[in-house]
Amino acid sequence: MDKYIGKMLDDRYEIIELIGAGGMANVYKAKCHRLNRMVAVKILKADMAENEEIRRRFRDESRAVAQLSHSNIVSVYDVSSSADTEYIVMELIDGITLKQYMARRGEMDWRESLHFIIQIMHALEHAHSRGIVHRDIKPQNIMVLRDGGVKVADFGIACLQNAAQTMTQDALGSVHYISPEQARGEHIDARSDIYSAGVVLYEMLTGRLPFEGDSAVSVAIQHLSSVPLAPSEIREDVPKALELICMKAMCANISKRYSSASEMLEDLENFRKNPDVDLEYIREELSEKEDTEPTRYISKKEISEAVKSKKEAMEKMEKSTKSSIAGTKTEKKRMAILFGAFAGTMLAIFLVFNLISGGFKNDTTDGHKVPNIVGMTVEEAERLEDIKGIFKIEVIGTREDSQFSEGQIISQDPVEGTVRKNNLTIQVYVCANEEKSFMPVTAGMTEAEAKVLLKNMDLNLSIQIQPKSSDTVPKGQVITSSPSAGSPIKKGYSVILYVSSGKEIVPVTIPNFFTMTEENAKSLAETLGLTVTASTSEYSDEPIGTVIGQSIPVGGEAKTGDKITFTISKGPENTEIAIPNVIGANLNAAKKELESAGFTVEVQLEDGVVADEAVVKSYSPTGSAKKGSTITIYLGAPSQTPGSSDTPHDDNG
Repeated sequence: MDKYIGKMLDDRYEIIELIGAGGMANVYKAKCHRLNRMVAVKILKADMAENEEIRRRFRDESRAVAQLSHSNIVSVYDVSSSADTEYIVMELIDGITLKQYMARRGEMDWRESLHFIIQIMHALEHAHSRGIVHRDIKPQNIMVLRDGGVKVADFGIACLQNAAQTMTQDALGSVHYISPEQARGEHIDARSDIYSAGVVLYEMLTGRLPFEGDSAVSVAIQHLSSVPLAPSEIREDVPKALELICMKAMCANISKRYSSASEMLEDLENFRKNPDVDLEYIREELSEKEDTEPTRYISKKEISEAVKSKKEAMEKMEKSTKSSIAGTKTEKKRMAILFGAFAGTMLAIFLVFNLISGGFKNDTTDGHKVPNIVGMTVEEAERLEDIKGIFKIEVIGTREDSQFSEGQIISQDPVEGTVRKNNLTIQVYVCANEEKSFMPVTAGMTEAEAKVLLKNMDLNLSIQIQPKSSDTVPKGQVITSSPSAGSPIKKGYSVILYVSSGKEIVPVTIPNFFTMTEENAKSLAETLGLTVTASTSEYSDEPIGTVIGQSIPVGGEAKTGDKITFTISKGPENTEIAIPNVIGANLNAAKKELESAGFTVEVQLEDGVVADEAVVKSYSPTGSAKKGSTITIYLGAPSQTPGSSDTPHDDNG
């Protein structure tokens, strides 16, 4: 049996059952007894916990991820460390992984794929804006909720794989989604997540992975050097624009990939609003430019150096792949694949050498060399001597670009230096800067006020309302928004307003408050979401100040916001207490002092003395007595001093 089942972590989290297992950690369903809710607890495996570096990174990454707060990211509630256990406490998701969803769903409609990828990219946009790269985006780490929402899990945990000595079977699934730079063991940034998200989109659109192989090494090599089939070649109903977005996201050349999640979201949103949107600029960016370098003789020395360089590169890739995907197949099989790739490269170089040695002639036929017109206006370019009467300039679209002014050419095809004998047309994109708008501050406004503010911006924004519980923001007021205040927005953007639904109402099972101090009982009750009303007190044999009664019985059902009253012990009733000294006091003052101390008072007057003018001469008993006892006071005339009148006065008068 699992050693954690039934265990209580930090006297708070009761482990109930194992719900997931990975290479680095196991995930358990647990109950938080402090807040009376179900949570997921991810516990670092024992063999990983022995590595102090992994433990440290597990803590640091988890604390960083705990700062993320987004509707499309699984929330981290707590991070804890002890002598032998490292764990994080997360939101328990009622749903299945995207991998399970795709298996059950079968063939997905492209509209459904679009719905999911937009939410995934919103999650990445939020994380990247706070400097956190996921490193292991794959369908197994994406949760699909019952309402069709998506939450990305395991942010920041995947980097621990690099610190482990070997990779586990769990990591093998990642190789199908790994970015080329990650496979090479190079530095990675947010664009690596974008590549992996592109592979996920490809799988949703086509029902298959872009690269398959009989080993992890062969799959990794394909990420480095192969171009997958276009999604529309597998499924004819995939829209061209969505296909272009997918292919740009998973472009092996990192410089041609989307530079940020926000940039990819912009194209996705444009496509969502208009599936016929023209995104041909992507095809232009991804296309390989025409090679205009003239044919030349290649020496044996150059070929030898090229072979040597290729061999060193293959050895480096093999070492990197070993450290990233160790233990997946036998060493013999992996080396055979690498040798085959290397041998193929050498054969190609050998054939090129023989062809060149056969005497290719340098093509000296005249042509027209394309000049550089980037940064000019179309009118300026058309006045150039190298353009006039030779090339035709065709504007095929406009795009925003902060590096250029409105009307300037920002890209051209063919590029400068290309020699053309025919097809003398230069296609260009022109800068068309749009007026920038920014998301206003809506936090603290009512839902109606925020909607009016956004509609008055005339941006045709798609405004969605997402209820969210809050202990601090009054019901009906906006808590926050997505995009956040100050973020750039454009026409047609989707804006989510998170509106407070008030304090979260959840069922509460009443614990046993008996014998707790009043302070501790009040603290626990408020933590559970209960409201503590003024306490009452009674005599009892329990210590003074402890709880001896509660208005809702132990085990009773309540909900957050319900009121509870405690009865507090005053201690034993028969305790003797000191009797105040009231000699010399008048009747009213003496009675007040004795009754305040818990006694009853009986009065005896001397003959002929008026009570209102008398003072206490003596009282009985003296010393101490039980609370509630009767104290008899004896009143008499005030003492007289020689030469005084009948009017009493004190000794200092």
